[in-house]
Amino acid sequence: MRLGLYAFAVAAAFSGASVYIGLVEQPARLRLNARAMIEEWKLSNRRGTLVLSGIAVLSAAIALVQFRQSGDVRWIIGGTTILASWPYTYFVITPVNVWLFAVRLGKPVSPLRRLMRDWGLLEWGYALIGLAACGVFAWALELPP
Repeated sequence: MRLGLYAFAVAAAFSGASVYIGLVEQPARLRLNARAMIEEWKLSNRRGTLVLSGIAVLSAAIALVQFRQSGDVRWIIGGTTILASWPYTYFVITPVNVWLFAVRLGKPVSPLRRLMRDWGLLEWGYALIGLAACGVFAWALELPP
């Protein structure tokens, strides 16, 4: 079996985890009261970031090994695509995270729920990144050079 299939499978796991966050975890979180919502988000966000980051690196590393074996540049493109989740996190997600950590819960009008909805919409970017990487990996698997 070609190693690239593993890169594809790991990228698919990245996409699946991202879709799970958007379809299951985020709607459940939005049904909680403000204090419970932010406490759940703090725990979940830290763990989720570590998991998605690790999966992205693993997929890119496997793609790099496949590139070295085959010389097909599409593996580098797919690996770079999945690694795009890192700058996406830093430049898009992290500013919202900072605002979420700074929200004071005792205020009569709290922007928490709106920020949490925005965060949930931005999380779908991970699913798009994962699907794009899967598409490139599938292209490389289906149409060998």
